[in-house]
Amino acid sequence: MNSMEEHDVGISCYISNLPGFRGVLKQRYSDFIVNEVDIDGKVVELSSLEASAEESKVPVDESKSVQENKTNTSESEVISYASQIESFKSLAGESDASSLEEFINQINVGGEDSPSPIILSPDSDKSHRTAVHVFFRENFKFLVTDTVDGPDASSKCIRVRLNSGGPNNKGKNSRKRKDRDNKPFDSRGSENWPENAGKFLRFHLFKENKDTQEALGVLGNMLGIKSRSFGFAGTKDKRAVTTQRVTVYKQQARKLASLNEKLFGIKVGDFCYVNEGLCLGQLLGNRFTITLRGIVADSVDTIKAAADSLGRHGFINYFGLQRFGSGSVPTHRIGAALFRGEWKLAVDLILDPRDGERYVIAKARKYYKDTNDVAGTLKQLPQFLVAERAVLKSLKQFPGNYLQALKSIPRTLRMMYVHSYQSYLWNHAASTRVQKYGTEQVVLGDLVYCKENPPSKATEIVGSECDDDCGDIYDSNIEDEIPEDIHDKSNSSVKAVNAEDLNSKSYTIDDVILPMPGSRSIYPANDIVKVYNDLTNKDGISLTENVHNAKEFSMTSVTGSYRRVFQKPINFEWELLTYTDSNKPLVETDLDKIGKSKRTNVHAVGASNGQKETTAFDCIRQVESSDDGVKVETDYDENASKEVILPHDESVPDSSSKDSHTALKLTFTLPSSCYATMAIRELLKTSTSVAYQKTLNQ
Repeated sequence: MNSMEEHDVGISCYISNLPGFRGVLKQRYSDFIVNEVDIDGKVVELSSLEASAEESKVPVDESKSVQENKTNTSESEVISYASQIESFKSLAGESDASSLEEFINQINVGGEDSPSPIILSPDSDKSHRTAVHVFFRENFKFLVTDTVDGPDASSKCIRVRLNSGGPNNKGKNSRKRKDRDNKPFDSRGSENWPENAGKFLRFHLFKENKDTQEALGVLGNMLGIKSRSFGFAGTKDKRAVTTQRVTVYKQQARKLASLNEKLFGIKVGDFCYVNEGLCLGQLLGNRFTITLRGIVADSVDTIKAAADSLGRHGFINYFGLQRFGSGSVPTHRIGAALFRGEWKLAVDLILDPRDGERYVIAKARKYYKDTNDVAGTLKQLPQFLVAERAVLKSLKQFPGNYLQALKSIPRTLRMMYVHSYQSYLWNHAASTRVQKYGTEQVVLGDLVYCKENPPSKATEIVGSECDDDCGDIYDSNIEDEIPEDIHDKSNSSVKAVNAEDLNSKSYTIDDVILPMPGSRSIYPANDIVKVYNDLTNKDGISLTENVHNAKEFSMTSVTGSYRRVFQKPINFEWELLTYTDSNKPLVETDLDKIGKSKRTNVHAVGASNGQKETTAFDCIRQVESSDDGVKVETDYDENASKEVILPHDESVPDSSSKDSHTALKLTFTLPSSCYATMAIRELLKTSTSVAYQKTLNQ
């Protein structure tokens, strides 16, 4: 199987007809810098690594808190449910009782992640299932149960999973799943927290060449808390240098600050206490600083014209390739199987071998395909393959129930497949819109947000299937899950352009939107709607009818949303740089700026004491290989696009020279639903596919 190309997912058009030029994206991870833009429009930067005196004043008796945690842990370890399990055995049988006992033991032992739910044996007797539900409510208040489909149409099973509060919670925090998934949670926060202090510690997370979940996992292990204790607005790219806001429940600033000297590729700082934790989607966008190396162009005029066009006219707001996964099995194919109700096919696509993976992963995938040995595959498969391991664990507990195996995947991750197929349809519709009607004028039947009843800023930006992309061209990101009620608010604000609108010129090309398909989506009142119908018919998917009972995988149950077809980069600037050392960073990161300030201070003190100028910042950067207050608005500001530092001879230096190479530095802000790689694609007129980018790095 070959790697995915842009045309495979509907990415085929450009706004301008200008010639492109050669440039290498992400030759080094430090060539891709991302700073989150918070909900107030402020760019999130790391400016300090220390906890200030005021932030350290929260009067928590840490020794007492530690002792309480130890006591709680000890209590949970000695709790015995032998009598309850024995009673359950008489109700449900020895097999289910044994599964329950093992499940409770896993909970008491604890760990980084909650144990996967267990599925009890098929039970077609509704009254007996009711008795089981009642038994759990009365005897295991830290567990919750629900009924799920069995291996065939006539059978049902009871699923058992851990309540959000754990064994010592007694069920107090039992909530609907969607509410629980969107709330920051921490079972290890101190109980003797002062009432006048914010209960959440907010800090800025700086990371290099690590994804967000990995970085939070490291912090969680060092603090002795679970990674789900942290709240954040969006996942950030792995192969990049990124800064974002994070919250954690009832943790001390000085405790986190003390971790910095032990952290590698991660730093935390800019601490403050707040009353609310962060949830997914609580951001306006991202500020990108991207360096394209190895620039080869006919002239500076070629670069200048392309950059000016990008600043003035923007780019087609495609979902980038990272939305569809980086492997040879695109996530939208899995999504299509889910919409059709082909559960086994979806499982096979998730587990099948794929090109370019590490040997240990490829070996495990091939082993499963050849043997169907679930337990043996689990022993081989790395822990970080969350979806694959969840599916296999479920199949081990309940062989043959492929739907339940799919539902065992964390919701955010499994919905990525659904969103991917919606994005596939959107991309094709956008390309057809550009091919048929161009990029300059609104046409009859185009969808727009009503001028009379515009959506709120949060709905408009977050509601566009907001995956906080800074997506990696080599690694696919887990999509951010946004509460569905945000999407629901935008429908009343959408209309199809009519003749009166055209005559009054009420709308411009920048207003045109297209729907992400769903039960509440309005479609264009012109022939662009045919794209949605033709593609779904070809894939055997209905936009209007249910073909199975799994609502979350049905187009009639997914609410849908809207996305602007064209996007302009905000506060866009560009600069040509000359360099001689390909291994040298060309742009300062937030940490570099702190280090420079520290070195300046240390030098001043050291000079007076006769000491050598050295600091910890001289050795904390990762060794890097070449292999491996902003106002967000859509109107283009002529003063926002700036060209800086052109060579005096107005020609591009010879990039083949061993002594001199040219790089193009770009700085701009995008709303959180937009892909920076698609802006780069418009500029260079080259593919962002993995295969093509690798050829440039050779």
